[in-house]
This record gives sequence, structure tokens and C-alpha cells, in this order.
Amino acid sequence: MLDTTLFLERFAWYAGRHADLSVQTVALACDPAYVSVRNRFSATLTETVTCSEDGAFVTSWGYRLGTADDVEAAAARLAYLLAALPA
Repeated sequence: MLDTTLFLERFAWYAGRHADLSVQTVALACDPAYVSVRNRFSATLTETVTCSEDGAFVTSWGYRLGTADDVEAAAARLAYLLAALPA
């Protein structure tokens, strides 16, 4: 079984490197664990990301951002979706 909490911590770190993104919540003790991220310049551009048992990062609306094999790329895809500048 994969350590999804570790992957979510890494995801939050990579997402936080994007200039326009702000990591709002890293809730690792919840079921499911999640990371909440928003665009710093918009109150409505927000997303909650979970990590599935197979290591896939998934948005609250079911969009698969990528896998734990490339956490940085998954965070970059979220940044693109939230109209953020590159890291």
C-alpha cells in the first residue's frame, strides 16, 4: 500500500512553489486526506486534491492530475488549471 499522506505532503510543497498558488489546508488526519489549494488572486479559483490508493492525484470533481511517480508534474497541472504562473 502506498503512503498517500507522504505524497500529499510532497504535492502541497510543489504546489506552494508556484507564485500564484496558496496552499490553504493540508489535512492528513482526515479520511480521505486532502490538500486545498487556491489562486492567490481569486477567491473562486480553488481546488481540493486527494491521493488515491494507487497513487493518483485527483481533484474534487474527479479530474486526474497525475501520479505519485511525478508529483511535480501533477502540481504543475493543477497550477495550469487554476491559472497560476509556472514555478
